[in-house]
Amino acid sequence: MTSSYSIEALDKSKHNLKAFDCGKTGMNDFLSRFALKHARLGLSSTWVLASKQPGKMREVIGYYTLASSTVTKSGIPTNQSLPYYPIPVVLLARLAVEQKYQNKGLGAKILVSALRHTVKLTNRGLPAYGLVLDVLDNDALKFYQSFDFFEPFTDNPMRLFAGMDSIRQL
Repeated sequence: MTSSYSIEALDKSKHNLKAFDCGKTGMNDFLSRFALKHARLGLSSTWVLASKQPGKMREVIGYYTLASSTVTKSGIPTNQSLPYYPIPVVLLARLAVEQKYQNKGLGAKILVSALRHTVKLTNRGLPAYGLVLDVLDNDALKFYQSFDFFEPFTDNPMRLFAGMDSIRQL
């Protein structure tokens, strides 16, 4: 990433959350109204790609949200023998880029940061077989399909999976 941006934990005293507009109302509302509340409740954590603007509220260029989740063995696209009880995964619950910064490669940088964050979490002891995400729409599906390591769930092509072995290779 360039030196004019940094990925950091969401902080309403530093980041201008209300000005963020990715073109999707639900994604905008989550960031401005619910992300901090969910973090306080221990439901998820949100990280932002923010501009470096000393002395003033920093613009949010994009963000991602991670949470813990589980999936069933039958949905995971894998040949590995897995138990029948719920399989722990990291959920990439949200990823969005401000409209004026879209199509400039920043979404990929934010995704890579989220994947590396996932690896750090698992290395620190969070059990996770992989990462799961639910695709918002066909535009988002095209974005994620441009990365070779995401595979669709066997029963839902709009739900994608990446195994930890693939993510660790980034």
